[in-house]
This record gives sequence, structure tokens and C-alpha cells, in this order.
Amino acid sequence: MDIGVFGGTFDPIHSGHLMIAEESRLRIGLSRILFVPAGQPWLKVDRTVTSSVHRMEMIRRAIAPNSHFELSTAEIDRPGPSYTVGTIAILQKRLGAKARIFFLLGWDSLATLPRWKEPGRLVKMCQLVAIPRPKINTPDLDVLETSIPGIRQSVTWLDMPFIDISSSGIRKLVYRGESINSLVPEQVERYIEEQKLYR
Repeated sequence: MDIGVFGGTFDPIHSGHLMIAEESRLRIGLSRILFVPAGQPWLKVDRTVTSSVHRMEMIRRAIAPNSHFELSTAEIDRPGPSYTVGTIAILQKRLGAKARIFFLLGWDSLATLPRWKEPGRLVKMCQLVAIPRPKINTPDLDVLETSIPGIRQSVTWLDMPFIDISSSGIRKLVYRGESINSLVPEQVERYIEEQKLYR
């Protein structure tokens, strides 16, 4: 059983996230995709992150139409900073030894992997699915290999078009009172409006 794990702040989840998840599922042949919202993202300590209650509800609404998508609260449920290596360990234990985990991450995140907690252990625990990002160069695996031996065998490159949608851009549009129609699912747009988020 091959399981995709898609971590992120999801503040808010948007149509690009859903497209990436579905493309990954279809192209790699994954049984399902787990959306794992960050509890306390250690790389974003310099900004306020919307309450996990709101972020989880937006994910629930966004993924409801796709039976292959699930919400995982693995990071939300535990206190302290969220580290991917710990999350993957928890999910592997829950899924069982027969499950193979494929961790979805953007080229920008892959390039910074040496700064993550225990990256060497992480690449032994799961397969990394590298997703192209606009205005980001393809990470150099030769460079990454020098600091994370074995990473070359742990990366799957996902060949798909760039998706130029960002959560930060959506927050700015909402703040300015502009439309986010088509950038997020209708149910998410309605929730943002009802809860007066990002105002």
C-alpha cells in the first residue's frame, strides 16, 4: 500500500494543493493522500498562523469530494514544533510496516532539506516526491548528496506543470477585498467569508 503524505500550513488550502495531490496520486499510483496540516511550523515562527481549527475545517471541506483524500491531525494533536521526521515516524506506526510513504514537497523545500531535523533519517523512512514550483530552479541532487548521503535514491521527480497559486497571495487578496474565486474550492471561499478570515 503506497500512501502520499502532503504536509503544509494550508493557510488556506487552495486549488493548487488539490491539483498537486491528485496528480501525485495518479502518476505514482498512490492508494490515498493524507493532508497533514502543521501544528506549530518551525520554519514559520516569524508570522502568525491561523488557528488549526479553521485550517482543518477548510481542508475537510476542500477534500470532501475526493474519496482518496484524508485529513490527518498527526501534527495538530501533538504539542511543540512540527518536524517532518517525527510526523513520518508517527504515520508509519499508524499505517503499519507494509505501507510505503511518499512525502510530497516542493522544489523549494527540497533545496532546504539539509536544514531540516534529521534529514538523513527522513530520506530512509520515505520516498520524497519533488514538485516543481514557479520561479524555483531544480534542486541540485549532487549538492544535496554531499550533506544527505543517499538522497539521490530517495527522490522521485513529479513531471507536472507549474501551479502559480500561493496561500500568501490568497490571504492578500482577501485582505484587499478582492475575489479568490477559482483559487480555492467554493466551500473554502464560503468558509473564509463566513469566519471573516484574513481580514
